[in-house]
Amino acid sequence: MTRLAKYLKPFIGLIIAAIALLFVQAMCDLALPDYMSNIVNKGIQQSGIENAVPEAIRQSQMDNKVELFLFGNDKEEVVSNYTLVDKSSTDYDKYVKKYPQLANEPIYVLKDIDKTEIDKLNPIMGKALLAVSGVEKMEADAKAKNEPIDFNGTKIPVGTDLFALMKGKMTDDQRAKMMQDNDKRFTTLGDNMIVQAASSSVKAEYKALGINTDRIQSNYIITIGIYMLLISLLSALCVVVVGFFASRTAAGLSRNLRSKVFTKVQSFSNTEMDKFSTASLITRTTNDITQIQMLVVIMMRMVFYAPIIGIGGVIRAMGKSNSMSWIIALAVAALLVLIITVITVAMPKFKAIQKLIDRLNLVTRENLSGMMVIRAFNTQKFEEERFDNANKDLTRTNLFVNRVMVVMFPFMMLIMNGVTLLIVWVGAHQIADSSMQVGDMMAFMQYAMQILFAFLMMSFMFIMIPRASVAAQRVAEVLETETVINDPKSPKRFDQNLKGVVEFNNVSFRYPGAEDDVIKNINFKALPGQTTAIIGSTGAGKTTLISLIPRLYDVTDGQLLVDGVNIREVSQHDLRDKIGYIPQKGSLFRGDIESNLRYAKEDASEEELSEAAEIAQAMEFINDKPEGFQTEISQGGTNVSGGQKQRLSIARALMKRPEIYIFDDSFSALDFKTDAALRKALKAKTGSSTVIIVAQRISTIKNAEQIIVLDEGKIVGTGTHKELMETCETYREIALSQLSKEELA
Repeated sequence: MTRLAKYLKPFIGLIIAAIALLFVQAMCDLALPDYMSNIVNKGIQQSGIENAVPEAIRQSQMDNKVELFLFGNDKEEVVSNYTLVDKSSTDYDKYVKKYPQLANEPIYVLKDIDKTEIDKLNPIMGKALLAVSGVEKMEADAKAKNEPIDFNGTKIPVGTDLFALMKGKMTDDQRAKMMQDNDKRFTTLGDNMIVQAASSSVKAEYKALGINTDRIQSNYIITIGIYMLLISLLSALCVVVVGFFASRTAAGLSRNLRSKVFTKVQSFSNTEMDKFSTASLITRTTNDITQIQMLVVIMMRMVFYAPIIGIGGVIRAMGKSNSMSWIIALAVAALLVLIITVITVAMPKFKAIQKLIDRLNLVTRENLSGMMVIRAFNTQKFEEERFDNANKDLTRTNLFVNRVMVVMFPFMMLIMNGVTLLIVWVGAHQIADSSMQVGDMMAFMQYAMQILFAFLMMSFMFIMIPRASVAAQRVAEVLETETVINDPKSPKRFDQNLKGVVEFNNVSFRYPGAEDDVIKNINFKALPGQTTAIIGSTGAGKTTLISLIPRLYDVTDGQLLVDGVNIREVSQHDLRDKIGYIPQKGSLFRGDIESNLRYAKEDASEEELSEAAEIAQAMEFINDKPEGFQTEISQGGTNVSGGQKQRLSIARALMKRPEIYIFDDSFSALDFKTDAALRKALKAKTGSSTVIIVAQRISTIKNAEQIIVLDEGKIVGTGTHKELMETCETYREIALSQLSKEELA
């Protein structure tokens, strides 16, 4: 994937924006368990009372009870943060509506203090309120049982006011010592548990003040619920926008890669095309790039999100309970063992899938393109078996990978459910020991799931990356292939005084990796207004020789000149602009006859279309079609005959009106009558152009001004038909094998 990373440069802005939104989403997702914990702990268990510091407290309760358990600086801290309000106070009317009991007795109202001060007061007031609650419970229990009160080792009669007794009989030191004994129990609780335990005392005080405590609870739960809803909506919005950015990035990247691969393949010479099969190039342009596109989408959604949620989840979970962190470590370790096992088993198969897709595409393409041959030889059964084998190999590999993945999910669910049970079991014991709150246990459970899902998301990446990396490597191979035929940095211009002169000077050519030259020391010149024919036995090198002219291959040695300039010193565009090339196997494009002819010249007039078709002897069958030039042509021209395809290919080249015509055995599918008529019309039309014809028929080249005879890549004869019949044994053998002496005369 790193080899293609540079193609992500245009999408850096989208990627950065997506990462920022993923961070926001992760923070939202991490906040939700905390809010849920608050609803359980504070909204339900604490009746919506968040702190052990009452907003208001009766003077009688503060002075006669709470202050008995406040000492030194703690007492000063509490007293300094409360204001006494009575009927003479300026804010009486304001507070009496809020605290109806103010009409009967003065109350202390908490000043407007910040959260830091509240947190400081919470354990102080919480312990004092719990102590008051404990003494009140002793009084209530004794009264219910009608037994003396065992207070500090002394039997006190039932009905005695213990608070008055403590205030009148006990010194501050004695009360402080009693509180120190209770502090040991408070220390094990922790501040949160102290607040939770004291919340019932605060609630009782609020009821005594005339406050609707049910409304406090419902308001708290509704407020937190609204916060959670808003956070969930923000998280959902981030998911949608990140999904949009990821899809746009991945689609843009795949679009650019397909475009670059297509452009790169267009620049390939035959040398590069020999390295890749057509089926492989199609697979690389479609399936491989689709794999990369899928990976980019998932990477942008998971790779950046998973670490944030994983690390954040660990921090938040530790904040809820350090003592249960071993559960998360155990779950992560089990998950890693599972993931590593799956990757080890499945990785080799992922790497094989793309090659198997190549193989299946190759077999399919060969079947479709060779359908007529397959039917002619009755080899349908063999081809079905060949396709079936390729299909089964791919299916078998895919099934293996999918089965491994299917086995993975139940094990992951087992780990997650096991972690949930373990957290509940351990957490229940801690709740029973008053060292943990129920909401914190539930939040810890959710954070544990988030951490496991983070590792799960990363595991998907580890599984997908190998397959996508294979695809990326295959695409990079195409993009990084060095073309052997390139334009010069400072291209020359053709000599305008020469029009279509082609000259071979000691030209040799050898295929890459071959030991011997297939073209050896070729020397000849093709001139404008003349027809130069090339003939020879099969494998003599005729097609290879003419492929050198438009630089489909580059010469290995020697020079090939067009209009007096070495073709390596001009741009490929300028060179090919001079040439009309008609291959032996005519290639037509999907569309109609007119669009195929206009391929050479978009702005051609109707007269030019008709003229080119007339010369190519194509008008007869075009006129026979009801739609004429608008007759539909299927892909590759499969709905027309070989001869019609060749004639349309010739007509297309004629539309270009080039200086050099190259016919690579382009008359082989024509009957003798059409062949003769076409050559006669061509001679009149291309009189000023250079015509190079590769042919197997002697009748096709018999009247050429210059005939080149090739044998095993060498020129064994040059001249006219009459001269070669006298001087070239190879030519004479070919001629006599086709025509009688009388016909050759």
